[in-house]
Amino acid sequence: MTTLRPPSTWQLAHHSLPLGHRTLVMAVLNITPDSFSDGGLYLHPDSAITHALHLLDSGADILDLGAESTRPGSHAGHPAAALVSAAQEQHRLLPVLEGILRARPSAILSIDTYKAATARAALAAGAAILNDVSGFHWDTEMPSVCAHARCGVVLMHTRGRPDQWPTQAPLPPEALLPNILDGLSSSLALASQAGIHPSAIVLDPGYGFGKRLDENFSLLRRQPQLLALGHPLLVGLSRKSFLTHALQQAAIPGTASPNAREDASIAALTAAILAGASIVRVHQPGPARAAAAIADAILAAR
Repeated sequence: MTTLRPPSTWQLAHHSLPLGHRTLVMAVLNITPDSFSDGGLYLHPDSAITHALHLLDSGADILDLGAESTRPGSHAGHPAAALVSAAQEQHRLLPVLEGILRARPSAILSIDTYKAATARAALAAGAAILNDVSGFHWDTEMPSVCAHARCGVVLMHTRGRPDQWPTQAPLPPEALLPNILDGLSSSLALASQAGIHPSAIVLDPGYGFGKRLDENFSLLRRQPQLLALGHPLLVGLSRKSFLTHALQQAAIPGTASPNAREDASIAALTAAILAGASIVRVHQPGPARAAAAIADAILAAR
């Protein structure tokens, strides 16, 4: 096993997960009307629960449930996703969370939220992981909620807010990694101050979250440098718009089709695993598991 991704143990709310030996697959379940790729498909609890069970049967190790989209606005005139109150977020989320655990009590559920009130309710209902896209920076109560629950934590780097991303100035190439390292270090400091154990923390560099198009490829190439922070990495590259942009720049035909994004997503997640990612966040776990198995074999062969 290569030292690029040394084996470790991720401490969750009620158990632990081994990392580093095999890439884990976290499958996305958007319980939203306005997510960029599947908004509205799983807004009803019955359809969301059915899809969740399908994701588990397709090979997902973890389900990541989100009830508020972070879809940005665009230069083409599409508005940013609507902000959602904590009460509305919980109204969407909790029946699905509870229904999944009734059907599959052993399922490992992650909650994608930056709101402490929603995190508190979801963790009490049986979630094992809190996935905060703001890295503890948008709700000051979040670190203490996670510390009290002793849950697993994903801290993501985000530059700005979703409504700011389309008009953000690009970062100079030499500033990209320092910006991400500084942001994640700040998140780790907040976690430490709250008493969260380091073994509970996984870091996410936040592909697409305040990074413009080719900045994401620069990040992917230099991703191994983030391992210097001493925590396993989770990456979410699935269906991101910068992948489609690269296909269009290369004059690949059929880039508007969903399959084009899926093929590009598989290529990107394979590169991310070879660059040290221990967990990949995806929409289709079956193909991701197959690609991860090949990348894992390459790492083991080194």
